Amino acid sequence: MPHPSSPQPTPAALELQRRALAVLAEMAPAAIELGEAFRAAGHELALVGGPVRDAFLGRASNDLDFATSASPDESEAILARWGDAHWDIGKEFGTIGAKRFGRSGPGDELVVEVTTYRSDEYDPASRKPVVAFGDTLEGDLSRRDFTVNAMAVRVPDMTFVDPFDGLGDLARRVLRTPIAPERSFDDDPLRMMRAARFAAQLGFDVDGGTLAALVLMTERIEIVSAERVRDELSKLLLAASPRRGLEVLVDTGLADHVLPELPALKLEIDEHHRHKDVYEHSLTVLDQAIAQETGPDGAVPAPDLVLRLAALLHDVGKPPTRRFEDGGGVSFHHHEVVGAKMVAKRLKALRYDKQVVKDVARLVELHLRFHGYGDGAWTDSAVRRYVTDAGPLLERLHRLTRADCTTRNRRKAQRLRESYDDLERRIADLQAKEELDAVRPDLDGQQIMAILGIRPGPVVGRAYKHLLELRLDRGPVDEETARADLLRWWGEQPESSAS
Repeated sequence: MPHPSSPQPTPAALELQRRALAVLAEMAPAAIELGEAFRAAGHELALVGGPVRDAFLGRASNDLDFATSASPDESEAILARWGDAHWDIGKEFGTIGAKRFGRSGPGDELVVEVTTYRSDEYDPASRKPVVAFGDTLEGDLSRRDFTVNAMAVRVPDMTFVDPFDGLGDLARRVLRTPIAPERSFDDDPLRMMRAARFAAQLGFDVDGGTLAALVLMTERIEIVSAERVRDELSKLLLAASPRRGLEVLVDTGLADHVLPELPALKLEIDEHHRHKDVYEHSLTVLDQAIAQETGPDGAVPAPDLVLRLAALLHDVGKPPTRRFEDGGGVSFHHHEVVGAKMVAKRLKALRYDKQVVKDVARLVELHLRFHGYGDGAWTDSAVRRYVTDAGPLLERLHRLTRADCTTRNRRKAQRLRESYDDLERRIADLQAKEELDAVRPDLDGQQIMAILGIRPGPVVGRAYKHLLELRLDRGPVDEETARADLLRWWGEQPESSAS
C-alpha cells in the first residue's frame, strides 16, 4: 500500500520517471531480457534499490540488484542459463549472483544479484538477521532501509513501483524509513548507521521523525557485529563529503557507541580557558585532507581511507591529556602519543585490518613532528629521520600535516605553508642525492659479520642499528669509513673482548 502521506505524482515527477526509465532501459537491455526469462518461468522480477535511485540522480551502474518471487533454487536455475557465470554465495539469504559479458568488447559486462522477496528481522539476542521470505514486491520494499531505496522497476515491462513516495523524498533530499522508524531500526539496527552513510554519500538530511527514532534507539546498534559497523563507517568516510554523515553520528549519540573518541573531542570551552573547538577542527582537517587527495595516478589517490581516518582522529589524545596552565592557557602534552594508542585500540575493536590500524596510528603519532621544524633549522640528519620514520606513509603525512593548519590568522597560515614547502624541497634534494626512500647502513649484515668475525645473532642487529643511526646522522660514507666506525663501536662492546 502507498504511504498515507504520498502525494499524487506531479507532471514534473512523471517526466522524471520517464527519463529515468529510459536511462535504465538503455543502461541494461540485458536486464530486460533477464526479466523476460523470469516471466517465462512464471516469476516476477524487479530492479530495486540503489540502481533505481541512482538512475533518478543521473548515475549509471553495471551492478544491478533485483527482487523476485522465485525461490533461490528457481533463481539459480534461470541465472545459470542467462549468465556466463553465476554463484550462490548468498543463497542462505535468498541471493544468487550472475555475470554476463557484453558483446561489445572487453570490460563490457553486467553483474546482477537476484534476491527472493524477503524481510530481515533481528532476534533481540542475536547479531545475525533472521531471514523470512515474502511473496510480494510491495512487502519486500516495505522492509528496506529508506524510501529512496524502496523504489523498483518491474522488468521486462519497465513499470515504476513507488509505494512509499521515495521519488518525492528524493526530490526533497530527505531520508525517511518506509515503515515506522522505530520498527525499522529495531528490525535492523545497522540502518541507523546507513542513515549517516547515505547522508554523507547523497548529501541528504534525515527526516525529523526518523532522526528522533534514531536518537532514542542508538543503544540498539550494539547488537550489530563490529565488522558490519566498520563497513558502514568506511563507506561513510569514503564518501565525497563525509562531514554531514559524521555530524549525524555525533548529534544523534550514535557515535557514543561506535566511535566515542569523536564526540569526546567536543571539549567544553569557557571564558577563562579558551582553546580551539577540537571537534570542529578535526572535521575541518578531514575536509582539507580530502581536498589534497590526488587523481588515480597520484601519490595519494582518492578516496584514501587511511588518510581520512588519520585526519579525523589525529587529535583524539587531547581530551585525556588536557591540562589547564597558570595564566589561563591549556596544554595537551604528548597527545599525539596517547592518541596513537587510542586510535589503534579503537580500530582494532572495529576489526580493521592490521595494516590500516598500524598506518593510521603511525600517522597520528607523527602528525606533530613537523612543528619542530620552525624556521627551517632542522639539520639534514633531522630531515632524514623525518623521512625514515614516515616510511611509505610520507606522502600521506605531507597531506595530513598541511591539512592540520586551520588557523584563521592568514600570516601564520602562510608561514606554515612556506615552512612545509621548504621542508619538502629539502626532502626532495636529499632523496635525489641519497636515495632517501630506502635508507640503509653503509654495510650490510654479511659485511658486518665478516669484518667482526661473528656469527648471526643479536650482536649483528645491534651493529646494524648503530650503522643506521650514523647513516641518518651524516648521510652516506665510503666503505672504509663505515668499517672504521664499526670497529670503533665493536671495541666498546663487552662481547668484543670475549671473541
